[in-house]
Amino acid sequence: MNASPLEPSVDTGQDLRLLVRAATMYHLDGLTQAEVAARLGLSRATAGRLIARARAQGLVRVVVDAPPHLAGSIHTEEERILEKLFGLDEALIIDQPADGSAAGNAALGRAAASALVRRLKPDDTLGFTWGPETVATADSIGPRAATCKRVVQMDGSMTSVEYHTGVDQALSRFAERLGAQPLRLMTPLYVDSETVTAMKRDSIIAQSLRAAEESDVMVFGVGSVSTSTTLFEGAYLDTAILDELAGLGAVGEIGGRFYDADGIPVSSSLVNRTVSIPLEIVRDCRTTFLVSGGAHRQESILGALRGGMVTTLVTDLTCAHWLISQQKGQP
Repeated sequence: MNASPLEPSVDTGQDLRLLVRAATMYHLDGLTQAEVAARLGLSRATAGRLIARARAQGLVRVVVDAPPHLAGSIHTEEERILEKLFGLDEALIIDQPADGSAAGNAALGRAAASALVRRLKPDDTLGFTWGPETVATADSIGPRAATCKRVVQMDGSMTSVEYHTGVDQALSRFAERLGAQPLRLMTPLYVDSETVTAMKRDSIIAQSLRAAEESDVMVFGVGSVSTSTTLFEGAYLDTAILDELAGLGAVGEIGGRFYDADGIPVSSSLVNRTVSIPLEIVRDCRTTFLVSGGAHRQESILGALRGGMVTTLVTDLTCAHWLISQQKGQP
């Protein structure tokens, strides 16, 4: 049985030539499938099948090269691997070490802001937890680069000592740059459980907590279980609590709520004393930005990723390599 002239069998040199011609017109000349069909005297469906067959037979190879002067600072291969390993929408890797310095935080913030303005919608609520990476993200957003409906603090910040959380700066900058209504959560991060229950009955606090739980986009960093964390430095936690958390296998926190190496919330004595949104709500949020890096945050980042609390990761190259090796089971 002979092949139809409109459906080449690719058994002959002429058939192969037709495949190459169709693929060249489509991929290199920028013609549409309809234009390829018209040029070659084929139906549109046949032209589409030819183009697909050319790819399937290895006749089409796509190579993307960064300019030589930028090749060392663009890490698309590692970003693709992170996205595949952890099911992320996007990974962004900065070229500068995220070592907790002002320069490192600024680099994280610039990368996070560039992705955030692409994903925010005018009717969105943006939630954030306080911390230096969040402040850097807010500072990096250009005026009216994007808009959203409101921006809300997701975790309490008041403490018993003089400590600069940056929450006011982040809230005002996000609101100003995004043209959004600001909602402040005027509470401590940790209080006794009875006070938490009472505060949730307050109309103003309840409004902020409800808005935070309804966030369409969230931006947060992670904290570790150590004396180097902002929660210890700000007198939110003491060594006794840190010992309890370590004994329970906690590796990190988001908004003062701790989780283990698999991202499962840890049932510590802090759970009912915490004024912030639960980790389950973070996990269910449409778009979540984890902005963090450095060796001191690696285990915390990995736990958050494994717990499914991240859709967009912004980190540094050294941390990215460590995350990849851990998830692949390498030493």
